[in-house]
Amino acid sequence: MADSTDLQAQSPELLDERDSLNSFRDEFYIPQNGAVGASNDLPADQPCTYMCGNSLGLLSKLSESLVQGELRVWATRGVVGHFSHPYGREWVEFGEKLSPLLAPIVGAHSNEVISMSTLTANLHLMMNAFYKPTKERFKILCEARAFPSDRYAFHSQASAHGFDPKEAVVAMSPREGEHILREEDILDIIAKEGSSIAVICFSGVQYYTGQLFDMQRITHAGKHAGCIVGWDLAHAIGNVPLSLHDWGVDWAVWCTYKYLNSGAGGIGGLFVHSKWDNIKKPDYAGWWGQQLSTRFQMPEDFTPIPGAWGYQQSNPSCLTLASLLGSLEIFQSAGGVQATRKKSVLLTGYLDGLLRQSNFYCAPEGPSFTIITPSDPFRRGAQLSLLFSSLGTMQKVFDGLTNAGVICDERQPDVIRLSPVPLYNTFVDVKRAVDVLEAVMGSL
Repeated sequence: MADSTDLQAQSPELLDERDSLNSFRDEFYIPQNGAVGASNDLPADQPCTYMCGNSLGLLSKLSESLVQGELRVWATRGVVGHFSHPYGREWVEFGEKLSPLLAPIVGAHSNEVISMSTLTANLHLMMNAFYKPTKERFKILCEARAFPSDRYAFHSQASAHGFDPKEAVVAMSPREGEHILREEDILDIIAKEGSSIAVICFSGVQYYTGQLFDMQRITHAGKHAGCIVGWDLAHAIGNVPLSLHDWGVDWAVWCTYKYLNSGAGGIGGLFVHSKWDNIKKPDYAGWWGQQLSTRFQMPEDFTPIPGAWGYQQSNPSCLTLASLLGSLEIFQSAGGVQATRKKSVLLTGYLDGLLRQSNFYCAPEGPSFTIITPSDPFRRGAQLSLLFSSLGTMQKVFDGLTNAGVICDERQPDVIRLSPVPLYNTFVDVKRAVDVLEAVMGSL
């Protein structure tokens, strides 16, 4: 396929014909215009242009089939399904069975990753395990514009340990007049204040701007300064290649309903580096983390499964695991995250190029937009964030896009996020989204 720099000169139909992953679109359900609030002028039974995988990935047909299979097992076997399963997915070990498929996506060993709980619960679990503040080293270094749930977690963790969040939580903001954090500023504060920083936790991909941080470099700097380094990978997992083990990351957490397509409120996950296996036990033990050989003997003492698996607390839902399994198997069939990332760079580059050719991109008069996501394809994931020129413009544009069957999401007061996902979006989708954007802004 062509390099991203000259894609705009080619027809989107031809680009799709040359796309080796194009057939995977048929593995997913694309919502129809009539169901997503598009105008009656559009065919109600035709697929919409879905550009919102950064918020909620689409349902795969395989996930649907696997979930229906688990419902049948529940209906026909009841509790016996925990130990005897017609498809070899005994519920008692279902979470662990996903780890070999999940590990390559985050660059980890199988026993370093586990599917469990939800993102914020896992974030608190990891903070409880690794945030051990002292009078000298008590700070939490993060982003001021981190997702609200992360900010709440950091503040409550500081308070729970007896520290004033205003002093303990060091929340970095972009420089005045800029939208993204400069990594040299992050490295500079680690170098200057590292001896007082207990935990560093940034987003792998920033939810608002779409900025992809140099996780390896930041992790290395944090470890050199003696800090614990964790990552919130909600917008990174399944989006960009990761090498958590080799980078020396201490821990990481994520959700799976964005680029991993597990469904709204789908099961979360976590990573704990194997270097901690013989050093610490989970602080908040639960029976599902107990060694399987003795779990149902209900022993008095907790003997955790080695690695991340020992951090499990309660038995996970077989339905959410089945939904995630379907998507993970599709990732594997597509060649893994390296293959999807290769297409993603081209697809997002195509979107970026078309947007910059728009009559309304940085227009000096009238309604306009700019792109606050880094232009370097290696400093961003699949998402581009568009910042609109004046208050009120964004909402009108967003409503116009929805009315025309282009599904994206907005962040108040003035940002729209567009995210072409390589497993099910096409170059034709991208071209139509930009054409509709141009028409809507022209109508203003």
